[in-house]
Amino acid sequence: MAEIADPTPNQEAAKKALRRFIENIEKTKRVVCLHDSDADGVTAGVVWQRAMEQLGFTDVKRLSATRERNAFAPETKTIIAAEKPDFLFVMDLGSQPQKIVENVPTCFIDHHRPGGALSVDTLISAYTWNPVPNTSLIVYDLFSALTDLSQYDWIAAIGIISDLGEKAPFELLAAARQKYTAKWLKEAVSLVNAARRAAVYEPETAAQALLTFTNPKDLVSSDTAQVERLRAAKREVNVELNEARKAAPVFAGKVALIRMNSPCQIHPLIAQSWRTRLPKYIVIAANESFMPGKVNFAARTSADGVSVLDFLRSFKLENVGTGSYGQGHDQASGGVLPIMAWNELLKKMGFPDGAFAKMK
Repeated sequence: MAEIADPTPNQEAAKKALRRFIENIEKTKRVVCLHDSDADGVTAGVVWQRAMEQLGFTDVKRLSATRERNAFAPETKTIIAAEKPDFLFVMDLGSQPQKIVENVPTCFIDHHRPGGALSVDTLISAYTWNPVPNTSLIVYDLFSALTDLSQYDWIAAIGIISDLGEKAPFELLAAARQKYTAKWLKEAVSLVNAARRAAVYEPETAAQALLTFTNPKDLVSSDTAQVERLRAAKREVNVELNEARKAAPVFAGKVALIRMNSPCQIHPLIAQSWRTRLPKYIVIAANESFMPGKVNFAARTSADGVSVLDFLRSFKLENVGTGSYGQGHDQASGGVLPIMAWNELLKKMGFPDGAFAKMK
């Protein structure tokens, strides 16, 4: 059995782990970063890119996750291998004790419940820190020990607000709110997130906008083609959200299921909105039209002592195929499953056949 890397217990240990990893990389080596496509993942990737450039690395490549948002999916592994990395960073996409690219040293940076990593790799996990930071803040803080990133504080703040809210207890966020105002930061969050939620999946548009501007006000106020695409995506998502809000939940035990058919990634927003309305339930918002042949779903809960992760992982499915589920946070998880596996999951949860997704 392969040896497993220990996650970092605190920020100081994380700084040391990152420094060790960075010190082993020659400046001319090919360094690739795969990051999530939400605002936290994109901002983490952009801060990483600027940090690596400032540190003098000459061959860095940053990639957003595919729509499936699974670093370990065969498609993702193929994409990363094609980049021929000498070293690899994986950010905000969880961790597992397996290689994405064989013989390529990998550094995972994350704040979700860690799934482990091989001992030959580096696992920087903030899951046990108190309070738990989001990934863009981890990246900003750790790389700030190596180079001055102060001009990118607003980018890290966008990731904080997106993942943890505008009242998250971090000094960087408080300073950024005073420096840039909450209004411009929040509007920038909505534009960056719209890029991966719209029917046309283009998180790289958001990343390029973050790389282009020097503050959130200039980004939000811009009339460049990039920002106009983000605005159009935001309008599309809002239309789909308004339609999905009309759906009523179906119940099985302590689970509330809200079904929708949308080309947009609105299910996490719907799950979050029902979470407060049904505080004693695990709320699952399922989108049957986001990816062909699969169901994308978001699970949330406000119930005391209930872990969505443990709940989802308690169901052993026979037909998972290329799907995945049960990653993330204790109160916020989800996944993507082929329709047969999704219906198997619903059946095991106790839902009637009428709640099942239909083959298309």
